[in-house]
Order: sequence, then C-alpha cells, then structure tokens
Amino acid sequence: MFKRFLAVFKARNYEFFRDRSALGWNIMFPILLLVGFAFIFSGDGKSLYKIGILGEKPVNAFTQLQHVEFVAYQQVDVAEQKLRQHKLDLLVDFNAARYWVNDSSANGYMAEKLLLASETKLVKQVITGKEIRYLDWVVPGILGMNMMFSCLFGIGYVIVRYRKNSVLKRLHATPLKPIEFLTAQICSRLFIILLLSSVIFIGCNVMFDFYMVGSYFDLFIITLLGAFSLIALGLLVAARSESEEFTGGMLNLTSWPMMMLSGVWFSLEGSPGFIQTIAQFFPLTHLLEGARQIMLEGASLWQIKQQVLALFVMSVVFLVLGAWLFRWQGQAR
Repeated sequence: MFKRFLAVFKARNYEFFRDRSALGWNIMFPILLLVGFAFIFSGDGKSLYKIGILGEKPVNAFTQLQHVEFVAYQQVDVAEQKLRQHKLDLLVDFNAARYWVNDSSANGYMAEKLLLASETKLVKQVITGKEIRYLDWVVPGILGMNMMFSCLFGIGYVIVRYRKNSVLKRLHATPLKPIEFLTAQICSRLFIILLLSSVIFIGCNVMFDFYMVGSYFDLFIITLLGAFSLIALGLLVAARSESEEFTGGMLNLTSWPMMMLSGVWFSLEGSPGFIQTIAQFFPLTHLLEGARQIMLEGASLWQIKQQVLALFVMSVVFLVLGAWLFRWQGQAR
C-alpha cells in the first residue's frame, strides 16, 4: 500500500516541478504583488491623524479639530495595543486626565502637540512599539490567496484532467485503491504548497522584514490546516466532474467569493453583519484571521482555537464528502 501511495505521490511532484511555467508563476505572482504593495504603500503613511478616546468622546476644542479621526474605545489594553502598533497616533482618557503617546511615531508627536495646545491638564504616558505597515497586514492575504488558487485549481483541475484523459480509468485497473490515490494527491499538493509558501515568505521577509511577534511554529500549523482545508475543498469540487470547463466555473465560483469576502485586501471589521456571517463559512477567512493574529498580535494556537477548530471541521467535512463522491470514471457505473 505504501509503495503505491509513494509512487503516485512522486509522480505528481515530478509532474508539477517539471512544468516550469506553472512553477514560475506560483513563485513570482505573490512576490510581484508584495513588491508592488511595498512600493505603493511605502512612506510615512496617511496625513490624517487617528486618535483614540477612552469612553465617551467629550465636546471640547480638541475633539472639534478638523482632519482628525476620533475612535472610541472601552478597553484600554485594546487601545494601547493599537497605539503600540502605530494604528493610533494618540490615545486620550479625558475622565482620568491622561494620555498615551508612542514616542517612535512622527504622527504621534504632532498629535500630542495639538492636544497640549488645547488641553494642558493631562498626564503623559509613554508607549513604545514598532509600526505595522499595510504590507505587514496584507502579506497573509496575498500568500493565502496564492495558496487558495494553487490548492483549488492544482488538485481540482488535475483530477478532472486525469478523468477526462482516461488516466483514472487506467489507474482503476491497477491495484491502486481510491484512498491511496486521493491521499497521495492531497499530500503531494500539501507538500508543494507549504514548500513554495515557505520559500516565498522567507525570501520576502529577508527583503521587507515583516512584523512578526508570534511563533513561527504556530504560523506553520495554521497554514498547514488552512492549506489542507482548501485542498479538501478542491477535491470535493472535482470529485465527479469530467468537464474542465464546468470544473473551472465551479472553482471560480468557489474562489472569487473567498477572495472578496475573506479579508484578503481589507478588513471586514465594520462591514454589515450578514457579510461577516457569510465569510465565516470560508476556510480562507479562518486561515487569514489566525495568521494575522499570530503575526501581528502574538496570539498562540489556543488563543485562535476558534479558527483552528473551524479549519479542522471544514477539512474533515470536505474530505469525507469528496472521498464519498469520488469516482474513477465520468460516467456512472
């Protein structure tokens, strides 16, 4: 059994790595996107000051300033974390007569001057932290999107092509069992995805020094679960079809909503509730949420257990349904 599995696993890997155009595209596409975003969003950031207010925002000379965005917070630790990551320029608690500023923030320095010009009876609290660039926030989205397309089309199209070209029919005549074939395909795609994603992440991290406060091991685990879930979804889509055109349409129908609603390019925070509810049914959503919490907030696997559990359940459901619906030939026996 293991020899048959290993033979299919090695054959699929050879097939992929010998296709230089596909290999080059899977590597260069996310790198080009990251380089583009690095240049587009480089610089000192927005000119608009973003200031956090603990509790209700009072009406005074400072809060009436134009070209300043005020955001209300109820939890000081949440607001301090955003200030530490340069997501806020200043944090003010008028009830306690104190404010917090990040001394490494240029916008924080100017916002503090504006505050002191209108309010003088405030106690200063200093916070330090490294700025989170848009590039740091979007890198999980770009790599996750690349993984999604590679997982769905890499296994979905391959199985349908095998079925259409009668490769599966010939394999069906061998001692190879469906579970061995499917396991080999899944493991092969998982190996390819993790290898390429790791190479791309490490290479770009050397160039851009991504913001990373969590564990690389935890990041690898959530990436592994996310990739497995997407591969199982691709297997489910291609379980019976023998039409490449139909399968391509189904894969696009599956991938494009995830790309738009899973938080690849922008946060879903503040979006309508039903949009956020729909997004929770996509494995890419949980992959990106978990990866960003690990990278940007230092979360552990236990702290993102909701995302881990969701990816595990989705993987099991997709895999069981895909294996149950799978057949070697396009026509019913």
